[in-house]
Amino acid sequence: MSGSTVLIVDDEQTLARSAKAFLADHGYEAEVATSGETALELLEKLQPDVVFADVRLPGMSGIDLLKRIREFDPVLPVIMLTAYGSIEGAVEAVKLGAFDYVKKPVDLEELKLLADRARENRLLKQELSYYRRRATRDVGFATMVGESPAVRGVLERARQIAALEDTPPVLLTGETGTGKGILAHAIHAAGPRALKPFIEVNCTALPATLMEAELFGYERGAFTDAKESKPGLVEAAEGGFLFLDEIGDVDLSVQGKLLRAIEDRTVRRVGSVRERKVDVRIVAATNRDLEREASRERFRRDLYFRLAVIVLVMPPLRERGEDVLLLTDHFLRVLNAKYGKTVREISAPAREQLLSYPWPGNVRELSHVIERAVLWSRGPTLDVEHLSLTSPDHDAAPTHRSSSGDAEAGAAAPALPPQGVDLGQWEKAMIERAMREAAGNQTKAAQRLGISRDTLRYRLKKFGLHS
Repeated sequence: MSGSTVLIVDDEQTLARSAKAFLADHGYEAEVATSGETALELLEKLQPDVVFADVRLPGMSGIDLLKRIREFDPVLPVIMLTAYGSIEGAVEAVKLGAFDYVKKPVDLEELKLLADRARENRLLKQELSYYRRRATRDVGFATMVGESPAVRGVLERARQIAALEDTPPVLLTGETGTGKGILAHAIHAAGPRALKPFIEVNCTALPATLMEAELFGYERGAFTDAKESKPGLVEAAEGGFLFLDEIGDVDLSVQGKLLRAIEDRTVRRVGSVRERKVDVRIVAATNRDLEREASRERFRRDLYFRLAVIVLVMPPLRERGEDVLLLTDHFLRVLNAKYGKTVREISAPAREQLLSYPWPGNVRELSHVIERAVLWSRGPTLDVEHLSLTSPDHDAAPTHRSSSGDAEAGAAAPALPPQGVDLGQWEKAMIERAMREAAGNQTKAAQRLGISRDTLRYRLKKFGLHS
């Protein structure tokens, strides 16, 4: 118990001296303060592990002292000492965050047991806080696999941004599937707000009619189905990060309100006249050219400039060289563990194909290709037939978005399934992949597959797939 310090705050000197001597005999270093004011002066000097404080003190009360200690150190355990007539004060103290209370006359053995419990509780909280911080760091930039100069440059700037307490808006740009969402999570997890919320908003999935209510919340009776008040996603992100994925899909009617929320750091729920202050950091992502969209009046120019204080561009996978192989090895480790497989290596021809393929779906496409290959593999080595990639010579240029945001035509003819694979199973896998890459959008998935939406819906029903 050596090195543990207890501060006893009580004007009843006989009790205080007895408690100090008893605790000292059991390995504690104990100090006594006869008033709350003196205790506050000793706090910074002693850095105690536990505080015992009388509810009734001359001058500053024990309750007021507790409040001041909470401001000084929110996790420092405080145990209240109370006479029979001041039990209510002790109960109030527990409600305010006191660890416990003990009634006078004090049993010194009970006092020591409470000190032991409080100290262990404090150590557990410190340990938990340490592991949480370490876990968020591990979830951070360690998940960003890549050694290419293009990626290293982005990650270096992202680390600088993550270290800031007052982070300005950050705009992540790049093609679909490049890892913008993972980078957003990494910036949050590596910074001082790592233990605060990270709220992700898929702007594509929310229609304009619901976007405002979801973002800003609403009051009871604001519309027909508003049976009770509900805070929005901006409020839910209080103290942390709001990640606006595919910000380019936000309707113009909502963009103005979003701009005001970012600039004024306030939100107004639908149906309310009251402004609510919010402390939220904004990270947005898009695969569109927002500057071009703004010049065509399809995106508010003022919102674009407000979001683009810091712009990080995630490079496409085809520009990352041997990062393809690093990512493949990473996915193999993850998928072997997930599916109980033992794929240990990739053949030289397969590696060559991985490096030469243009990856129109980027890292997301690579992860799906390796997952399918691991599932269908029968040995420790992945070969070309497991990858099922089309030849780069027959592949169209990477998918680009038209000005309307839809994917342009250019998909290559699909590869034949590996020998021995059931055609129906192959077709189902291709449909699942297309739906994933289109984020559940049937129209986009159908375009990617080169079939009509009605045909896609028929096949979804045929294979029992949910859209």
